[in-house]
Amino acid sequence: MAGPDPFDDTSADHEQLEAELLVQDRDAASVATTDIDEATARRLVGDLLEDDVVTPIPDQRILVHEPSSKPFESITQLAVFHRGWQAATDADAEDN
Repeated sequence: MAGPDPFDDTSADHEQLEAELLVQDRDAASVATTDIDEATARRLVGDLLEDDVVTPIPDQRILVHEPSSKPFESITQLAVFHRGWQAATDADAEDN
């Protein structure tokens, strides 16, 4: 009698499912920085200005992200940077 049909073997299916679920969990936990539109960026940067996280330098037309000392000419770039910076800072805090 021949062995089990290799097309009916589902022994590795649970491992594939587990791997897919881990990827979904990782994606859900990560911070999305690529989907910031202009209005969202303006709102976020406005909040950062109020919280003294960002300092405007009017004569140079830049915004300085105080925790990192990085200057930005674009509100959107600043918003994307801050989200990534904050995600990295939060991840470091969780690791400690």
